[in-house]
Amino acid sequence: MAQPLNDITASTQGEANHARYITLVRHGRTQYNAQHRLQGQIDIPLDEVGRWQIRQTAEELRRLYVRESDEKPLVVASTLGRAQETAHAFADELGLTVHVDERVQERNFGELEGMPVTEMQQRWPEDFESWRNFGDGELSHGAEPKADVGLRGAQAVDDWAHTVNSDTELFVFSHGAWINQTVQTLMGWSEFHNDFADLVSMRNAFWTRLMLFDMPDGTERYRLIDYAHGPTAAYTQDWDNPQL
Repeated sequence: MAQPLNDITASTQGEANHARYITLVRHGRTQYNAQHRLQGQIDIPLDEVGRWQIRQTAEELRRLYVRESDEKPLVVASTLGRAQETAHAFADELGLTVHVDERVQERNFGELEGMPVTEMQQRWPEDFESWRNFGDGELSHGAEPKADVGLRGAQAVDDWAHTVNSDTELFVFSHGAWINQTVQTLMGWSEFHNDFADLVSMRNAFWTRLMLFDMPDGTERYRLIDYAHGPTAAYTQDWDNPQL
């Protein structure tokens, strides 16, 4: 797997044997998101607002990052329906196949899945405070370790990025916790800040952009070039309660 990249300017010369740009997209809103429940790997569909969100995001992603002169993008999605529906909103208009990878699915939260956050707080206040403050209280309830999520996510991104060349954009449609841990792993931040989340949580249907850079010594590193970005509509009206 490529090593994390710190401060170095990316080169655009030559053709690399991997995707140069990778976009990680969170799915649109679900009823569980609206109810502040721990969703995890429960296969919850998008709600009406979520479907509106992904239409705005899909249009913006195509406008910003897809050009007719480039190779067709490679699209990968989680096994969960909410991520696949988000992916298809982007891919179908372009006539693209959505490839499914189980390594891209959301973090498993064990017995906490489907539970309102307020219920966790009431039933297990110490575990809740630990989880909220970037500890590991959720592990007492069968949650998947964050390091494991980041590792499988980073491996998936790295593997798919190396199936194409630098003229092909890679889009991965996944989930909030997965994106957070995957980015931290690819950047190497989880190695020295394992007690803190360097990245804020992404909103529904927002995205993150990475660059895979070739180092002079032949190694590869990732660089974060955009994080928690949304379409114009997210900044001009209430993203979670639009006037539909």
